[in-house]
Amino acid sequence: MTESVYHIPVMLAQCTEGLAINPNGIYVDVTFGGGGHSREILKYLDQGHLYGFDQDIDAKANIPENERFTFVEANFRDLKRYLRLHGVKKVDGILADLGISSHQIDEPSRGFSTRFSGSLDMRMNQSADLSAKEVLNTYEESKLHKIFGIYGEVKNAKTLAQAIVSERAAQPFETTEGFTAFLKKYAPRGKDFKYYAQVFQALRIEVNDEMGALEEMLLDAVDLLNPEGRLVVMSYHSLEDRLVKNLIQKGKFQGEVEKDFYGNLLRPLDPVSRGAIVADEEEIARNPRARSAKLRVAKKRGK
Repeated sequence: MTESVYHIPVMLAQCTEGLAINPNGIYVDVTFGGGGHSREILKYLDQGHLYGFDQDIDAKANIPENERFTFVEANFRDLKRYLRLHGVKKVDGILADLGISSHQIDEPSRGFSTRFSGSLDMRMNQSADLSAKEVLNTYEESKLHKIFGIYGEVKNAKTLAQAIVSERAAQPFETTEGFTAFLKKYAPRGKDFKYYAQVFQALRIEVNDEMGALEEMLLDAVDLLNPEGRLVVMSYHSLEDRLVKNLIQKGKFQGEVEKDFYGNLLRPLDPVSRGAIVADEEEIARNPRARSAKLRVAKKRGK
């Protein structure tokens, strides 16, 4: 399975530049996927080493044959624990390309896309217990309401949650095709596909606990980085980007930045890029997925 088929990396040059790679440094790609970013990073390493994390077993088909690379089959929420198993306590840079890969979207059996008929799965880790089918068929109405409202920013989240509970009593939800047909009744006129995407996104985030995993990974990243080490994170929706932005700017996910007696900001990271970096129109034309990408780069403060 080649990377070009599996996934087209977004803002490849900007990500690599953001890492400010030391040829002898230790780096981590916490979202290995198709390996596009990892292979680019490896070009800059001499005596250094790169660790690539991915919980999706399909990603193993893309592992490069390179002695400077180690694949770690794990969720990036366990970043620190697995690196320690490999004897790594500190690193010089961490890259995260969040969201879902093109391969996962384009594989009908994974259930991530409204374009295909498949099982309502949506597990990034195919050995995990919770699937989208279970969420839809077992969650209480109040919890469904919360998921669609917060994770999908669905405006009629309460109405949709009520309808799902009513519908499943007569006929459980089984396939993406069947669920999409059901959603059509509740989608705003002329905005069907956007509505489907919002609902599917909400389910995917819940199934994979994406927000919880992201928080844990980011906190681990702060601890793992050497002084002057780089954190490079690319997100594709506002919930992810808000967490990353707040951690970089305020040193925490919620609340205001704290200051010491002299007015100095108490935060472990400093932003390198002023605001989010976005893809140019040429890249967006080649790879439409890049349109929603926001890239943030930060540097660990020195001692």
